[in-house]
Amino acid sequence: MKVWLAEIWRAWRTSLRKPGFLLLASGVLALGVGASAVAFNLIDQVLLKPLPLPQASQLVAVGKLMPRWPPRVSTRQYAELQKLDGVRSIGLLAFATPVVNIQRDGVPQRVQATYADRSVLPTLGMQPQLGRNFVAGEDSPHGPPVVMLTHDFWERQYAGDPAAIGRTLKVEGTPHTIIGVLPEAFVAAGTGGDIMLPAMLTPDGAGDQHLYLAIARLADDADPAAVGAQVDARLRADAARSPDKRDDHFRYGATDYHTALHVQGARVLVLFQASALLVLLIALVNQANLLLLRALARQRDTAVRSALGAPRWRQGAPLFVESLLVGLLGAGFGVLLTLAGVAALRSIIPPEAIGGELHLGTHTLLLVVLVSLLSTLVSAALGLWRARAIVSFDDLREGGRSGATHYQGRLSRALVIAQVTLTVVLLGACGIFLRKSWDDARAPWGFDDTNVATVALAPVQADYPDVQAVTALSQRLVERMRQLPGVLDATASTSLPVDDYLGSFGIAAHAHGDAPAFVLYRGVGADYFRVFGIHLQRGRLFTPQEGRGSEAVAVIGQTMAERMYGGKALGQQVQMDDTVHPGKPWTARIVGVVDDTYPPGDESKMPAELYVPLAQMPDALMAGFRSNESMHFALRVRGDAAGYGKALREVIAAVAPQQPIAQVRSMRSIVAEASGGARTGIWICGVFATMALLLAGVGLYAVMSVAVAAREHELGVRSALGASPARLAALVLRGGMAQIVIGLVLGLALAAAFPRIFAASFAQLGSHALLGPWIAGGICVLLLAFGVLACLSPALRAGRVQPMRVLQGD
Repeated sequence: MKVWLAEIWRAWRTSLRKPGFLLLASGVLALGVGASAVAFNLIDQVLLKPLPLPQASQLVAVGKLMPRWPPRVSTRQYAELQKLDGVRSIGLLAFATPVVNIQRDGVPQRVQATYADRSVLPTLGMQPQLGRNFVAGEDSPHGPPVVMLTHDFWERQYAGDPAAIGRTLKVEGTPHTIIGVLPEAFVAAGTGGDIMLPAMLTPDGAGDQHLYLAIARLADDADPAAVGAQVDARLRADAARSPDKRDDHFRYGATDYHTALHVQGARVLVLFQASALLVLLIALVNQANLLLLRALARQRDTAVRSALGAPRWRQGAPLFVESLLVGLLGAGFGVLLTLAGVAALRSIIPPEAIGGELHLGTHTLLLVVLVSLLSTLVSAALGLWRARAIVSFDDLREGGRSGATHYQGRLSRALVIAQVTLTVVLLGACGIFLRKSWDDARAPWGFDDTNVATVALAPVQADYPDVQAVTALSQRLVERMRQLPGVLDATASTSLPVDDYLGSFGIAAHAHGDAPAFVLYRGVGADYFRVFGIHLQRGRLFTPQEGRGSEAVAVIGQTMAERMYGGKALGQQVQMDDTVHPGKPWTARIVGVVDDTYPPGDESKMPAELYVPLAQMPDALMAGFRSNESMHFALRVRGDAAGYGKALREVIAAVAPQQPIAQVRSMRSIVAEASGGARTGIWICGVFATMALLLAGVGLYAVMSVAVAAREHELGVRSALGASPARLAALVLRGGMAQIVIGLVLGLALAAAFPRIFAASFAQLGSHALLGPWIAGGICVLLLAFGVLACLSPALRAGRVQPMRVLQGD
């Protein structure tokens, strides 16, 4: 033990006196380990963390199977799934959490609501924290109005007072009795919202305003595949009986509930982790190279110990002890980088998206320490093995002046080539996503978002029950808004252009005799197109006289005109399905064609846009829209659109005093938020690319620096024989750049195969999945420039070698 302590003290003291290598090696390790740990921590808390529910592995989601979406059902389909063999219980939970109006103590507010039936909590294995669950009859259209509060909402609004049970809370103008408080784990189980309302279940599915998750708890011996087969058989039979034939070609089945909750984000997270692991691999190769060079630098010390009869463990002890210090420092720096990365992600990702606040987990800390220590010890062992294979007593005779042999440099050069190859692969992948993100962020929208202020509100359903009441309120608000100083024009609509691009209010529509197609639907005021600067291609726009009772008319986007009418849409009829009563279409005459309002892209994947006058919306369709969305008012103004918030609130308070306001924002900020995913992608790609370049540059610089030091005797002899400093520098530079070029060729060959993988896994990339000459050329220029910078300092040092000092052995 004393011998080991002495070795540790001697090696650590020597390293700390000249900490350059120590900081370089531990910093390289920390970069790779920190990046990988941040990605693993996110996956651990989103994909690997089990749901906080009893026997969560028995939970499955059943219904319609669609790529990148959890299984979904309608209330009618849910009725068909009762009493499945092998299923203990099944519950219905709304897929989305729409915003609803509430009033508490006379104060109007907007909150998120979850719709569920009385079977959800027992199926999840939960009981209300206070009060009771819904009972039979409360989840029917004519049941008593009741509401449950989430734990967080109860704490915020009622200060955790148990006396909240039994009080009244107005929801959409109707008094609801508070019957219970949900457990805190309800949100962590993949659900959200502020309040929970009963799902309105009807025998025939009428009034089916939501898309739902059907959650089933399996029996102990149940086979999920067998349950999925039952689901498929029942829902296919139901689709055959339904007048709406759009579901005939879908598959149905069962999916693990935990998987279903995160199916949309799983691919992005896996890609994030794969990129981080590639950075880690580059860092580990770099570290192995550094410790190999360190072992070769200690060659003479190892030879002396061997000549003095030291056992093998004593010969390698200094390097192993120094590697242990590198691993400990790397783990410490890695933890700091991980904490910084987790904090950055916490500011980007909302807690409800991952079922709780993001934090640094114990598994991640253990991973950082384990990878750091194991990688350094393995790298040290590799360095000792390689150094022992070439150690020679010539080192003793030459006094350490023999320089690096051909075999000493071969493995180091191979490791540098491996780093460059991996860096090119990562840069190629990042380049593909970077180009897609950049194009998305800079793509022109088909409308003018400058100097447009918006306000979102949902008319209280009890006060404004139908289209006529909503239209009347909208007209009064628009007239008052137009009277505000600086307002040039105003309009009302069911949605903004960007809203439909990201989260559409869609219906099925078709030309006469054609199959229904999904379209983005907007009920708009007559001035909608003028306010947003949407260009009319042909035909005409709406007039203020086109309201309830007049001929039903429609304006469509260019994509819909080309796709469904072959460019000859004017005067044609468009049929639209009533989402509440499927199979009962209503028609409108197309009077105009306008530009699409979303960025250009793959024509086959562009959504079709359909506009109708707000006053002509069917009541049933308006009811379906209001279950999930808010009304929007847009104003074209002079000056800064963000400065109209106070004036708009005063107008709404004067016209509709009991009406809560959701948001007052500028259209420019909404568009910027819509492009936020693209900017985040650019930021992440840039971070990984920078790390990869930095690690590759450090590896090349370290190898070239050690090579110059090892070849100092040879370079001195060349200088004495007449070689100029420029020629010596070019010799070193040429050797370093040769490694870069070889790595570039190998990396580009591997990166060229990646687009097929990206195209299969990320269909939204489209043509961006190709590596392309610009990306390949950019990688070549970037790495060659970075390689020159990494080799420049060692090359200049080689040119300054003093031949007399070298030949004299100084």
